[in-house]
Amino acid sequence: MATAAIETLFERYGPKYRVFVTITVILGIVSMLLNATMINVAIPVIMGAFGVGQDTVHWLATGYIASMTVTMLLNDWFVRSFGMRTTYLAAMAIFAVGALVGGLSNNIDVMIAARVGQGLGAGLVQPLSMVLMYQVFPIRQRGKAMGLFGFGVVMAPTMGPFFGGILLDAFNWHYVFFASIPVAAVGSILAWLFMPWRTGNDPKPPFDWTGLALLVVFVCSMLIGLSSGQREGWHAPIVAVYISVFAASFFAFLWWEWHTPEPILQLRLFLNRQFAAAAVVRMALGAGLYGTTYLIPLFVQTVQGYSPTRSGLLMVPAGLTMMVLMPVGGRLADHLPRYWLIMGGLGAFAASATLMTSAHTDTPFWTFALWLVLGRIGMAFVIPTINVTSLQSLPSHLLSQGSGAVNFMRQLGGALGVNLIAVALEHRTAVFSQALAGSQTPDNMLTRDMMHHLSSLLSQLGWPTDMHPAAALHMIGGSLYAQASMLAFRDVFLFLGMVFFFAMIPAILLRERRGAARASPNIRPDDRAIGEART
Repeated sequence: MATAAIETLFERYGPKYRVFVTITVILGIVSMLLNATMINVAIPVIMGAFGVGQDTVHWLATGYIASMTVTMLLNDWFVRSFGMRTTYLAAMAIFAVGALVGGLSNNIDVMIAARVGQGLGAGLVQPLSMVLMYQVFPIRQRGKAMGLFGFGVVMAPTMGPFFGGILLDAFNWHYVFFASIPVAAVGSILAWLFMPWRTGNDPKPPFDWTGLALLVVFVCSMLIGLSSGQREGWHAPIVAVYISVFAASFFAFLWWEWHTPEPILQLRLFLNRQFAAAAVVRMALGAGLYGTTYLIPLFVQTVQGYSPTRSGLLMVPAGLTMMVLMPVGGRLADHLPRYWLIMGGLGAFAASATLMTSAHTDTPFWTFALWLVLGRIGMAFVIPTINVTSLQSLPSHLLSQGSGAVNFMRQLGGALGVNLIAVALEHRTAVFSQALAGSQTPDNMLTRDMMHHLSSLLSQLGWPTDMHPAAALHMIGGSLYAQASMLAFRDVFLFLGMVFFFAMIPAILLRERRGAARASPNIRPDDRAIGEART
């Protein structure tokens, strides 16, 4: 059992072992999640370098998050079969190889495949790290532990665009991939020293291959179907095939996981009201966090003309705010009603996204930065609180399954959120472009004045007279597309705000009953954290 190895490590390092574990966990989380969003600022550059559109390039983000979603559910089996340390080191190796292949890729398909490989490694690390932090801290300090864990989980995606922008402006897009390799190497060394190993000679548990196959099919068909619907048309036969496969495999997955004795997703966890509500909120958090870190750099670069570094710099105030407030949120989760913190944080993020619906080409840098700060303040209080709330009602032997399940829900929300954002952005841009183009008739006085003004400018520049109409129409078309794109971004920001307003509905179920104990009665005294006696 891992608990015996943790006891040995506590005897070897003393109370400082918690510090060593925290550093190891945060470094691993940062190296993987930093890479998850560093790529976002490079998307416009990669689109130009490989000549692809947004319907293809968004798979660099979606593929990474989707593969993370799948492997998060495999964490429990790998830990029970090989132990925490071996699983962690193998995941780090897979991640580093994916980063190397991505940086050396010479076409978009290889790059997307490398991103999927990186996600496979990253998906194993997050739930494993969360469970380890939960085990080495005593019950009364678990809010603090989840605050420290959440610090890495949220700080890295927030700061990723900033570091990615610096690398992109100073070097090129290849270094956005290469940058995470040294961090992963250092994390692997620390994991070898401080991660608990597998003890005992228990046989490996059976693996749910059928559940894995159904999971891969339903996640892939869902994401590809949504992406294809916008590109091919929602009434296209191929889209109907994807949606049908998704529906069939999804319900088959639920049926199989309910009946198989060794599921990769323990559905009975969701019979717990508190756990199920927390999982839904985590799904909304994933959509909001990954959605904004994908959407905002894209908006400020394509609509406002920011450089990659400046677009990344826009995220820094929000990231610094979270760095300060995340541990505070964790401590408050140990002393205040968690329901208050969750509802207040969701409301703050919803308000932040709603404010962004007024963004335009001339929105000042600090106005946008303050909108982001408001949303990240909300997340700083929600994330550590929801981490504790989701696991507190589970006995220790279900912690790994529970951690994998709630992280799976967050990643599924992130993958679905980024995919829906890309689809909605393309769709709304097309709708607004068509509407604005339809108003540009010969009877439109503004259009005639603009054509005359542009013709005069072209004459001053020495352009031949016969080229004036075509050139002027091209410039008007570009202006209309930019206006349509800005309006589409506003609609998508509104969509994100609505996601968080609706997330407040299941959050109501997290309200603790008056007089209920802070620790779950389902956790036996011998299931308490290993470090309880070492405070």
